[in-house]
Amino acid sequence: MASVVQMTRFARFPLGHFPTPLEPLERLTARLRESHPRVPDLWIKRDDCTGLATGGNKTRKLEFLVGDALAQGADVLITQGATQSNHARQTAAAAARAGMECHLLLERRQVRDEEYERSGNVLLDELLGARIVDRLPSGTDMQAAMESLADDLRSAGRRPYVIPGGGSNPIGALGYVGCALELDAAPIPVDWVVHATGSTGTQAGLVAGLRAVHSPARVLGVSVRQPEQKQIDAVHDLAQRTAELIGTEVGREDVLVDDRWVGEGYGIPTESMVDALRLLATTEGILLDPVYSGKGFAGLLGGIAEGRFAEPDTVVFVHTGGAVGLFGYRSSFQ
Repeated sequence: MASVVQMTRFARFPLGHFPTPLEPLERLTARLRESHPRVPDLWIKRDDCTGLATGGNKTRKLEFLVGDALAQGADVLITQGATQSNHARQTAAAAARAGMECHLLLERRQVRDEEYERSGNVLLDELLGARIVDRLPSGTDMQAAMESLADDLRSAGRRPYVIPGGGSNPIGALGYVGCALELDAAPIPVDWVVHATGSTGTQAGLVAGLRAVHSPARVLGVSVRQPEQKQIDAVHDLAQRTAELIGTEVGREDVLVDDRWVGEGYGIPTESMVDALRLLATTEGILLDPVYSGKGFAGLLGGIAEGRFAEPDTVVFVHTGGAVGLFGYRSSFQ
């Protein structure tokens, strides 16, 4: 039914390797079945393998965002994120591929050590040619800061294109409509799609895309930042606006969020994240990241332990990438 959604009518700049691999987690499943009586059939959607500067979920969004920017004649991309932002790194890479400049505003949502400030994604931002314009304190109105920077660039004769944090607007969310279509066309029946949800674009696109093709699959976002009801509100709002673009409708009941795995806050390591990351690494040789997919996978394991998924279910975890961020969190794994 994927042909119902006509994605070719949207401007798009090719950046990634799609469709991404869909792989069974056989050794992990066997390990879990040693201690849990009801373990579903577990698979992983490898959006860490999108191919753009170590890959990640933002590549899907950036194909549509950069396509829109080029259609508008832009020559500079502006975006923002936390210090170890995966989105900032992939935007820098996308700008390099498109022959554009990239200006980044980084928010110090937490204060850690020198490795956090300089290694991992920050190192790659610089290697990819991005200009880190400023590092701003936690709580800064980052959208206003980007608009102010855009005004300055326009005054200098440039043509900036502002991308919201996480690439999460209806245009960016189209990338995960595309992922939903890949899942709908998969050779396995998908009952659940589980992933880390933050800036909402990934979950909003998945929900809108799966609704568009009348898939029975349910999408569970494991929140890495906001309380459950606040995250549901934000995802539902963006999912509705994305659904309008592709000619479908979504309901609030389509948005499922679990906020129990955030811990003390965004980007702050948790014991469950460390355990989940080590488990997947040692059973499947797959590296998660400490901010998003690590907490998302902890939520998946927690759901299995409490019997949220039926044993016959097929559960797909969407790996949103970001393992390079591990280098900024080395102390958490020692």
